[in-house]
Amino acid sequence: MKRRAAPASQGASDGEDGAPKPVEKNYITPAGHRRLTIEFDFLRSKKRPEVVGALADAAAEGDRSENAEYIYRKKQLREIDRRLRFIAKRLDIAVVVDPTEQKRRDRVFFGATVKIEDEDGEEVTYRIVGADEAGPNGDISWRSPVGRALIGKALGDTVVVSVQ
Repeated sequence: MKRRAAPASQGASDGEDGAPKPVEKNYITPAGHRRLTIEFDFLRSKKRPEVVGALADAAAEGDRSENAEYIYRKKQLREIDRRLRFIAKRLDIAVVVDPTEQKRRDRVFFGATVKIEDEDGEEVTYRIVGADEAGPNGDISWRSPVGRALIGKALGDTVVVSVQ
């Protein structure tokens, strides 16, 4: 069975039924896009050449099978290359959405900061961002159960989210 190669920017490959898979959208804020781009540039232009140089020095020391520095640098280079490929794929499908350009401010939208109150009366503040930006600082992905439940809601709406 032959498969056609699809360009990385399309992100489409044949599924089991032969139909192309839909391109996944990677919504991201301008700040998140900037962070990913900076990390990509740093890894590609600074970190990777540094590790390649150290790897070459370690390789010049002789027997590579017992050279811990050589083995470590090879592993480090693989990890950098893996991260570069991941970031490149994420940036290829990135759709930058600037929350400041949002017209409907009466509803929860991508990039909005939302203050919610749980049934115990405790308030929690979330910012709805892209999957690559979510983290422990209150930024939640728009694809998370809470993020999906909040998108499109208005002030005073009750939202029920089942988390297990």
